[in-house]
Amino acid sequence: MSHVVIIGCGVVGAAIAYELSQVPGLKITVLDRQPPAQASTGAALGVLVGVISQKTKGKAWQWRQTSIQRYETLIPELEAITGHKIPFNRQGILSLCLEEEVNLALRLRSGLTVSEAEPLEKWQNLQAIRHAQGWELEIWDSNKLKNICPQIDNQKIIGAVYSPQDRQLDPTALTLALVAAAQHNGVTFKFDVTVLGQIPRESEATTKCDAIETTEGKIAADWFVIAAGLGSTPITAKFNQMVDIRPVLGQALQVSLGHPLGNPDFQPAITGNDVHIVPVGGGDYWVGATVEFPHNGNDIPPNDELLESVRKQAIAFCPELAQADIVRTWSGLRPRPEARPAPIVANLPGFSNVLLATGHYRNGVLLAPATGYAIREMIIL
Repeated sequence: MSHVVIIGCGVVGAAIAYELSQVPGLKITVLDRQPPAQASTGAALGVLVGVISQKTKGKAWQWRQTSIQRYETLIPELEAITGHKIPFNRQGILSLCLEEEVNLALRLRSGLTVSEAEPLEKWQNLQAIRHAQGWELEIWDSNKLKNICPQIDNQKIIGAVYSPQDRQLDPTALTLALVAAAQHNGVTFKFDVTVLGQIPRESEATTKCDAIETTEGKIAADWFVIAAGLGSTPITAKFNQMVDIRPVLGQALQVSLGHPLGNPDFQPAITGNDVHIVPVGGGDYWVGATVEFPHNGNDIPPNDELLESVRKQAIAFCPELAQADIVRTWSGLRPRPEARPAPIVANLPGFSNVLLATGHYRNGVLLAPATGYAIREMIIL
């Protein structure tokens, strides 16, 4: 029986563990230095930007498509195994079109600027591409937007793009369900365990890592999967193959209005100008998130002014949110690969049995199922 050790239990590590738990003949152990969903996963808003994304080809689109499709079966599957409901918003994503985008398009048409990204045409082009791929996108004018979502009241919003097949979910609830379902399938989870290093190979000619040293002692395995987000950098350094992943802070807040915005029977995730308004039930909404880069080293103190600017942007879209009470605020560090695309799903250089599944930046929740598929294929081939 092959033994797979997964290092890291955010949403990506948990998704890999659950995916591999369905493969006969695998023994799976998951290690983490803290409980599950404590780092970037716990700070995510869970908005699954798939069909409405501008990615249309290659792995960037295929992985999104794979994950969006898998979530439709994965959520009921996990709920059946665990007996717990996972908050899963099936009412789509509504992307607001701002007047300044149209002004930009007009400038482009007049020849003042050279660019291929004309905002009005890009949505029409994307709509045609998605239709050919078997997905739906709707382009709404301002009248239709006002009729369907009366809570959106801003003269600078001249329409919207609605993606009925995109989703939003609770990342923490998802991760805990993945862990519980994987445990149900026989996966062993060990928390409060730190990886200290690899056991030196007997010969430099070999390409395999036979075992790692941890605070719980030596752990031997046939495969090692590093899915530790920002923790992947120090771990890979212990393998003398450091993968440089830098933190990007994201802040969000939960507000309570006491009643739903607009039509209580139609509560999609709303996004505009990179600000998300996410309904979470009971008249509460998540609003976020900031994107804050480190200035000196990797230290990023939360910027209160940026978080307030995100709140004000949400109020500009939905003025009624000005009456909402702030229930809580939170932040998390996203793992962004330095000088290479996100995510990193590949062999660790120099090792045939050490795999990387890390550096998902802002798409960890979205791409977790596709990452699980990819790691499964790399191991069972």
